[in-house]
Amino acid sequence: MPFPLPPRAPSGPRRRSLLASAAGAALLAGCSSGGGDGEEGGGDASGSPAVVERARARAAADSDGLVARYDAVLAVHPGLAGLLGPLRAEVVRHVDAFGGVRSTPPPRSASPTGAPAGSPTGSPTGPVPAPPASAVPSPAPAVEKDALAQLAAAERALADRRAGELAGLPGEHARLLASVAAAGAAHAYLLTEGTR
Repeated sequence: MPFPLPPRAPSGPRRRSLLASAAGAALLAGCSSGGGDGEEGGGDASGSPAVVERARARAAADSDGLVARYDAVLAVHPGLAGLLGPLRAEVVRHVDAFGGVRSTPPPRSASPTGAPAGSPTGSPTGPVPAPPASAVPSPAPAVEKDALAQLAAAERALADRRAGELAGLPGEHARLLASVAAAGAAHAYLLTEGTR
């Protein structure tokens, strides 16, 4: 009597796992290598303190500009505070993580960060350069759905730009930027879901 062969396991999940592992390994290698070309020509410039400080200051200013966008939407649509408050608070923490100080005050009506309305939300390490005039948000759209879509697009664009900047930074700074970029992508998803 012949013995039946054991059933063959489907190869689909195994291939997907392999591809996911390879993609994750490539991401980790890119984040932790500290190599790559710096902004000022040369492989070693990417880890220089000046390059890292400029990247941190830019990231802090970008996050601060994003907080201003949240504030603009909340000023027009205070009913969205339940959805936007936790996301805004996380973006404020991003400003702090990059060593920045908020250049715009929290909204007067309520403090979605959970801190009292007049309390400082920044780090004592120094001021963040003010965002360029083009980054200062205009008043939010009058329609909630449009305001959320605009905010989601801003989060998505910033997350994409930050993901593109990872290769030029050394390990720890790249990991911080990658983490904040991932949070921004999650915010964009949640804001998109909020419009449905």
